[in-house]
Amino acid sequence: MNHGKRPGLARHPLAYKNEKFLDSDDARALRILAEYLEPQHRFEEQQVPGTVVFFGSARLKPDGPLGRYYTDARELARLFTAWSNGLPPAQPRFLVCSGGGHGIMEAANRGAAEAGGRTIGLNISLPEEQQANGHITPELSFEFHYFFMRKLWFAHLARAVVIFPGGFGTLDEMSEILTLSQTRKLEGKISVILYGEAYWREVLNFDALVKHGMIGAEDLQLFSFASTPENALEQLKRGVQAWLVAGAEGYTKTRPSPRDFSYLYQRTGD
Repeated sequence: MNHGKRPGLARHPLAYKNEKFLDSDDARALRILAEYLEPQHRFEEQQVPGTVVFFGSARLKPDGPLGRYYTDARELARLFTAWSNGLPPAQPRFLVCSGGGHGIMEAANRGAAEAGGRTIGLNISLPEEQQANGHITPELSFEFHYFFMRKLWFAHLARAVVIFPGGFGTLDEMSEILTLSQTRKLEGKISVILYGEAYWREVLNFDALVKHGMIGAEDLQLFSFASTPENALEQLKRGVQAWLVAGAEGYTKTRPSPRDFSYLYQRTGD
């Protein structure tokens, strides 16, 4: 008679450590949730009060045909960060945030870093393996798989957005922000600046959208144009002033009561 120990079953890894399961279709919801919770944790840990987001093409190079936009994005980010760093200690310092790649994104992070500021990169994993640029603050460098979760974090912390010339990705990001502004789904009113008026008026016929009834005439007030870093800086300073006056703390675990920022929801001219 065999009185020896019975062989035990092979131990399976804990569910939350089971990489095969976590990479499966069944765990997609967990991966999506992780791309919300992990950045939320880090933004809180790093005490990020809010952002000024720079959108624009990854293809723009300093020495290319539209290279002045790279130079202007770098200078605007530097000017804004220097101004923000000079605010009284009690006021929030909004950080320059980009998509983390090259072109306009690199220019924005580079300018902010040159002014001695922390700066954020929300990179996206692509088949072409877009690499994060080297000017992002290491603790604020993020990598996303899902475009929609990346765009959520662009919008959630944004106190202003500057949109430089770009292609499909930039148009997608622009449309997202303008739609959220138009439908008042953002936490408060933010400034949206289209940088390079000649470029944007050639690429998009905003007046035709009004003419054909696709948007209202008042929707043209959801954004403004700028063509120099100095002019864009003045618009940014005016745009974030409401957040500074209100003492808005940017990211918090609990959204502020809508009445606290009710006046921020009012469209210009209403």
